[in-house]
Amino acid sequence: MNGQAGIQRGSVRFEDVRVTYAGLDRPAVDGVTFEVPAGTFVVLLGPSGCGKSTLLRTVNRLVEPQAGRIFVDGTDVQAVSATDLRRGIGYVIQAIGLFAHMSVAENIAVVPELLKWDKTRIAGRTDELLRLVHLDPQRYRDRYPRELSGGEQQRIGVARALAAEPRLLLMDEPFGAVDALVRTALQEETRRIQRALGTTFLFVTHDVEEALRIADRIVIMQDGKIVQYDEPLRILSNPASTYVAQLMETHDAVRRLSLLCVRDALEPMTDARFSTAGAHTNGVRRSIPIQATLREALTAFLDGADRVEVHDSERLAGTLTFDDIRAAMRSAR
Repeated sequence: MNGQAGIQRGSVRFEDVRVTYAGLDRPAVDGVTFEVPAGTFVVLLGPSGCGKSTLLRTVNRLVEPQAGRIFVDGTDVQAVSATDLRRGIGYVIQAIGLFAHMSVAENIAVVPELLKWDKTRIAGRTDELLRLVHLDPQRYRDRYPRELSGGEQQRIGVARALAAEPRLLLMDEPFGAVDALVRTALQEETRRIQRALGTTFLFVTHDVEEALRIADRIVIMQDGKIVQYDEPLRILSNPASTYVAQLMETHDAVRRLSLLCVRDALEPMTDARFSTAGAHTNGVRRSIPIQATLREALTAFLDGADRVEVHDSERLAGTLTFDDIRAAMRSAR
């Protein structure tokens, strides 16, 4: 599946996709049409039973739709054997499914070996991926799943899914079985990996905070249908229905702050602002990086600061006030 001319690697398109299970009074997926641009991180979001996992599994043909078509890189997935299709698409689930009798390196090598990669290339790719998921190859390549924590196993699951350099990675509630602190770390790592590789990610979750933390775009589903598909901030600012507003808790202004960067609110440095830089509260200097979220910046003001310094690496980029945050919120509506 090399795609067609003009089609970017990793793009996915759903056209009127419908899936019906015996015994149900409505389709699990009901006439879904939308497109996932190549290189984007798209999250399928909604409560249990809304059809998000079923829709995800139509991409690698673990579920066959009764109607509609799915295209990857412009090629209908039905035009390719299921085996060949799946070897070019990574897949990560909550249960992980590492082979207990295989070492970490052997688990990662499963698909590359099926594709007849030579041993040198496989070894190099294994070490590259272990470093990518922040696990030391020397320490981890010869370990077995039973010797790993839940978070480490999940990282290995991601590495294995990426082993054959897939154009597309499908993730179905991958972090649901780990505790909150590990879950947050895995979310941040997954987002970092996606940005580093430029791979298209299609990710299923019922967790709104998780979706907001990682997504470029969010598909919100209800009863098998798409009710809104947009960037996270636009959904929070302009929910398409009462259902979306309630699901996303759009009345919570702090959620919007988590999607805005300090850079979005920072005014250019002026002489007047420079003279007040280095603001102190109770003798403590307040400083935040320019890539921080406005939600993080708000903490400083809740602690009593009137103004905080903003740094871009080692350079003072400007200062930020609470009024700047309010102005950024108004402009984002």
